[in-house]
Formats: sequence, structure tokens, C-alpha cells
Amino acid sequence: MRIGYVPAAEPVSRLIEELSKLPGIGPKSAARLTYYLLRIPEAEARALAEAIIAVKEKTVFCDSCQNITDSNPCAICASKERDHSIICVVKEPLDIMALERTGQYRGLYHVLHGVLSPMDGIGPDDLKIKELLQRLKTGSVKEVILATNPNLEGEATAMYLQRLISPFGVRLTRLARGLPVGGDLEYADEVTLTHAIEGRQEM
Repeated sequence: MRIGYVPAAEPVSRLIEELSKLPGIGPKSAARLTYYLLRIPEAEARALAEAIIAVKEKTVFCDSCQNITDSNPCAICASKERDHSIICVVKEPLDIMALERTGQYRGLYHVLHGVLSPMDGIGPDDLKIKELLQRLKTGSVKEVILATNPNLEGEATAMYLQRLISPFGVRLTRLARGLPVGGDLEYADEVTLTHAIEGRQEM
């Protein structure tokens, strides 16, 4: 131990360690967040802690679209104002939030919870693909929009899904190339996403 070095209190060290496990948060950022939390009023800290616990205890996957929800089915799947003949397939729940911000898409969704990535050990059985095919068996779906990210894994997943979905005889489209190659839906602006939806193409 260095002379003059005083280790942080155990609760502080523990919080830094836990925060540093979050994606995009390194040790320095975790330390800054920890000391920020130490300074805020206790009520705000408790509200944050309760919100984290509520996310784990009060959310489930929608039986239909696999989106995260606190009601089953989710509000989108239960809505009579949505077009139930169109399903937009996305990688993760954050993509639904991005597409909903455009206000242009009025169909339903299906969340895969990942994409095919053999190098990471993620295969078809690790995704919500069986659940998607089950929805298509009802015969009520007329179009499937493949909205996986325009990168290597997203394209591979879209091609794989194309082979599985084609036998159902539904219209199969892909978001237009208004999205930058290698980009994520989560970071695309509303205008770009709107053009991508309106300009989707047959596969």
C-alpha cells in the first residue's frame, strides 16, 4: 500500500465496482457516478434504487412480441389502433423505442433479443425466432419487415430469417438504406428512420 493512500469506504468501493460492470462505464466513470450519488438527497438515491428493483421485479416479456412490458400482452400488441397484419422484426427493445419516435409505423413488432453471431456463440436457438414463426402460422400476418441493424451480424440474421419466412408466403421487406451501414437503430434520428420505413424494399 502506498504511503498516505486511504482506501475508499467499503460501500463506496462496492458501488464503484458494481457500476463499472455496466456497458460503457469504466472505473473512472463509475467513481464519478458514485460520488455524484453520494451528494444527491437521500430521497433521490432511494428513488433510483427503487426504480432499478422495480425493473427487475415488475417487468416481463410480452407473450406475443417478446418486448419488455409490465402488462401482458404489451400495450402495442393489445392496441386495436395498430395494424396487426404487419410485424417489424428488431434486435432489441431499444429499437422499438427508436421506431416509435418517428410516429410513422403503426404495425406490430417482434423482438429477437440479439442477432446471429457464431463468434460469440449466439445461434438461432438463442433468439426469439421460434416465437416469430409461431405468430406467422396464424395466417393473419401479411408483411414482415426485417429491421435488424445494417451490419454484418444484422444482415446475416436477416438472410437467415428470409429463408425461414419465405415459405409462409407473406410479403418480406427490409428497411431502406437510409440507415448507415454499420450503424444501430438506437442512434438513428427520426428523419432517417422515417425514410427507412417509407422506403423499405422487397427481399
